[in-house]
Amino acid sequence: MTDNSVLLEKRGQAFWITINRPDKRNALNAGVIAGIARGYREAHDDKDVRVIVLTGADDKAFCAGADLQNSGAAFSMDFSRPNVDYADLLRLSQNATKPAIARVGGVCMAGGMGLLCMTDMAVAGDQVIFGLPEVKVGVFPMQVLSLLQSIAPPRLVNEWALTGEPFDAKTAQAAGLLNYVVPTAELDAKVDWLIGRIVDKSPTAIRRGKYAMRAIASMSFDESIAYTESQIALLAMTEDAKEGLKAFGEKRKPTWTGR
Repeated sequence: MTDNSVLLEKRGQAFWITINRPDKRNALNAGVIAGIARGYREAHDDKDVRVIVLTGADDKAFCAGADLQNSGAAFSMDFSRPNVDYADLLRLSQNATKPAIARVGGVCMAGGMGLLCMTDMAVAGDQVIFGLPEVKVGVFPMQVLSLLQSIAPPRLVNEWALTGEPFDAKTAQAAGLLNYVVPTAELDAKVDWLIGRIVDKSPTAIRRGKYAMRAIASMSFDESIAYTESQIALLAMTEDAKEGLKAFGEKRKPTWTGR
């Protein structure tokens, strides 16, 4: 039986990953987690893909978190395994070297907040509601916090996680979770606009840049500046860097090889 819980589609230079469980508010289960991970890997294996878009089918929900219809399955663990699949997905996203955009058309809760945070940029509809309601069912957004705490202000994260109460798109944007908030009817146009601002840039610069941003995230200033001064020297030797400087001098658009 084919699992269609996640749809993978290449649209031009963008690779779309769509959670396809609208009847379950695009809730997470093993199939969804595996499907998103597969999409990330396929996107990175395709040299023509320049950006990943993560979204949910229908605009009632982006992702409502774990599927609680079978709560035993949602929180069951194989204690012989050191890693959890959802945590491995977040690890995969943070080691990715192609940029990802979250297209948030509907409710984004609990584990869905982790999916939002694992992307590089996010665009949401102005009616979307966000939240970390885990305390209402006796658990806590443990893995989500690994990413959320580096994005949003601590006082807000504390309030969201400890009260479990929802908040709106304007609050999410002010907290740094979203780049843009637009009317739902304009959501696709805004995502396409953002894709367009990425795909005409050097894939080599973006790939090495994302790698460096990840590497220096936990470094001290002295460690970071030493690392980045070597990275800019390496980047300058790439074909894209040479082409970019040549095109600038010749007043033309560069032709990127991604090398």
